[in-house]
Amino acid sequence: MQTKFLLILISLCTTFKLAHSQAVSPVDVGGATFQGRKVQTGALFTRGDEKLRVTFVNPQVLRIQYVPKNNFKSNETEICIPHQEQRIAFVFSQHTDYFSLNSERLNVKINKSNGAISYFQKDGRVILEESPLNPRSAEKINIEKVGFDDSKNKVEKTANGDLVIAQVGSKAKVGEAWKMISRFQWQKGEALYGLGSHEEGDLNLRGKTQYLYQHNLKKSVPVLMSSQGYGLLFDVGSTMVFSDQSPDKKVQLDAVNQLDYYFMYGPELDQVVGHYRNLTGKVQLAPRYAFGYIQSKERYTNSYEIDSVVTRFRSNKIPLDVIVQDWNYWSNGLWGHKKFDEKFYPDPKKMIRGIHDKHAKFMLSIWPNVAGNETVEMGAKNFVLGRSVYDAFNPMARKMYWSDYVNKNLFSNGVDAWWCDSSEPVDGDWNDKANDIAQNPKARYDLNSAGLNELLGPLRANLFSLNHARGIYENQRLDTDKKRVLNLTRSGFAGIHRYGTFIWNGDTKATWADFAKWIPSGLNYMATGNPYWTIDAGAFFVKTKSQWFWKGDFDKGTLDAGYREFYVRTLQFATWLPMMRSHGTDFAREPWKFGDVNDPFYKSIITQINLRYQLLPYTYSVAAMVSNENYTMTRPLVFDFRKDVSVYDIKDQFMFGPSFMACPVTTAMYFDPGNKEVNRTKSRMVYLPKDHIWYDFYTGKSYKGGQTVSANAPIDKIPVFVKEGSIVPLGVAQQYSSELPHAPIEIRIYSGKDASFTIYQDEGDNYNYEKGKSSTITLRWSEKTKVLNIGTREGSFADMTRNQLFNIRLVGHVNKPSDHSIDKKTVTYSGQSIQVSMRSKGK
Repeated sequence: MQTKFLLILISLCTTFKLAHSQAVSPVDVGGATFQGRKVQTGALFTRGDEKLRVTFVNPQVLRIQYVPKNNFKSNETEICIPHQEQRIAFVFSQHTDYFSLNSERLNVKINKSNGAISYFQKDGRVILEESPLNPRSAEKINIEKVGFDDSKNKVEKTANGDLVIAQVGSKAKVGEAWKMISRFQWQKGEALYGLGSHEEGDLNLRGKTQYLYQHNLKKSVPVLMSSQGYGLLFDVGSTMVFSDQSPDKKVQLDAVNQLDYYFMYGPELDQVVGHYRNLTGKVQLAPRYAFGYIQSKERYTNSYEIDSVVTRFRSNKIPLDVIVQDWNYWSNGLWGHKKFDEKFYPDPKKMIRGIHDKHAKFMLSIWPNVAGNETVEMGAKNFVLGRSVYDAFNPMARKMYWSDYVNKNLFSNGVDAWWCDSSEPVDGDWNDKANDIAQNPKARYDLNSAGLNELLGPLRANLFSLNHARGIYENQRLDTDKKRVLNLTRSGFAGIHRYGTFIWNGDTKATWADFAKWIPSGLNYMATGNPYWTIDAGAFFVKTKSQWFWKGDFDKGTLDAGYREFYVRTLQFATWLPMMRSHGTDFAREPWKFGDVNDPFYKSIITQINLRYQLLPYTYSVAAMVSNENYTMTRPLVFDFRKDVSVYDIKDQFMFGPSFMACPVTTAMYFDPGNKEVNRTKSRMVYLPKDHIWYDFYTGKSYKGGQTVSANAPIDKIPVFVKEGSIVPLGVAQQYSSELPHAPIEIRIYSGKDASFTIYQDEGDNYNYEKGKSSTITLRWSEKTKVLNIGTREGSFADMTRNQLFNIRLVGHVNKPSDHSIDKKTVTYSGQSIQVSMRSKGK
């Protein structure tokens, strides 16, 4: 289950808390001017006790560090990976009112009077400015050590599972830190994106306030991306507040040793993402099966049920790559125990072997809390926070968590992939006691921040999931290179992408209004440079109960045609996400729950799953681009059309790779809740970004960009358009991602501009690709000559297709008499470069 064990502050073990009640005061920064001097990679500026350091990481990336007093001190987040300092060519100079640092790509000015920094292009155009009046401020805060009175623990049964409540037993001041505020002067018309996945459903963050803390429905990432062509990465582990609203427009860091942020200039946002990943690490290439279809529910209750579901998928010829076992596979009373209950899972190894024999993979839910013998054994080594959540910040604890429990009892039995649920690992409002503050973001921030601060410490309140994922990734890789790490985790943070992770948006509820918010929520998460995000297709909560979060609109579930329509539309959205996954509580989600083989909802589900498999050659190649070229698979329109201001706040359209624009349907067209039939228009309006021709993916009809069109949206499809100048490799429908490795590949060329695309292939589920065991085939289309060049294959791997059949199809302009093009041709490719003319002979 992805609803969670809500630990509220437990144990004899001590943690840390931010003492808001202690006297604090703003730092006096006086009226003196800054003095500056050149250092190896930038410059150091001082004013009394204040220190400001501006250094080049590369000619387009700068690091800004500031302390109001004493010396620079790392925030120790480990967001960024270690880098060897490079010598960057730059010029440092002093002027009457400012200092300047100029690299080959950027000009930077530092105001002498207050240290405000301004960033300029080489032609003098401003990119970003810190507030010229008050660029930053700091307030000293106290850090307290908090102990809990374990003797007063009590356990409550909740929607989150077994809730352990403990009382604070002691507090003691152990140090000091800073509450830091950084202020920027955004430009008129500038759009901002990022900060993670949040339930409010904002896309352009201008004029908004966002609270950054880890929560079931919030995956906070301290990264902003701008339509001006730059990004900001804040190296901070505390909770945060972003506000572009009066009276104080700010980025507030609740607890830091120093202000520490990176300015990253593109100007294209893919370039900015590249800088981010150079700082924080590359994205791991997920196994090929991760891009197939994943079936889950809350929950399968025994090994027989799991086997019967996989068997039915295969017998009904419905594609499937992964079956998921959710929570409570452990023995009763041992919440989160990393061991199967033998009563219901008598032979886990045999069960998983049976799944593998049916060519499916097995994903298992694991939790960060310990139970039974784990509590005793890890507690004896002081490896537990609050006597329930293990200390993921300690590498020895991470090793023990993996080796003694996860590997010994689960991975060694054949588990393929992990579902790291409850990785926040504490929510303060996930109960009906918080119903009265459900619509009060500030109150929820205060409540949840307090819980995170007490359990984890204010300097690292947002960092648990990063370290938890690190332990899974690093330790599995130490044990084997035969199976890639795949970790679907509920909480995400900057840097977590390097640990084989996908993120989902949490325990959502089934309403059309909520669904509409999921899309911009995910786009903002993926805009941060963390590329892999997904949803529970159908939403997690379907019914309505007393809790503020359990408010679905469909009490009859799959018996309600209104819910069946809702499910289909959310699954269609998931088809164009990095991971396509069905999951939820209240009602099962297997395809046959939505009707018989002739039911339009059932047929629509099968159509979408089949389409997902046809897209695999394209999707897996784009995944390689993500890992090797710092690309972003599912992306806001601003990434590709940054100069088209009309796309800046389009919340329900996005690009999937370089070619597809998907346009989900987020309103009911056939049925309202309660089986109430309606007769609404089966279409939606779609904006086509300017300066391009767009093709309807289903019909091939072309449209000029820069206009809004009405696009058909019957129940079996959502509008999808393909950008001119695209090459799209498509596969065949198959039952699992590795069923037909030698099947023909259709190469669709969308005419209008020159195009290129590189097909990537490897062995699919090991790390041999890191040793060069992979291949690429680069395709190039010349619009002028109507010739497709299929380049020489680079590289090889076991069982590679030596003679690949390509069915080439040209879309567009085929009906123009003056063009004389043909629209289909078949060739056999043996690895050597060939040219395929799509122009009729003699013409």
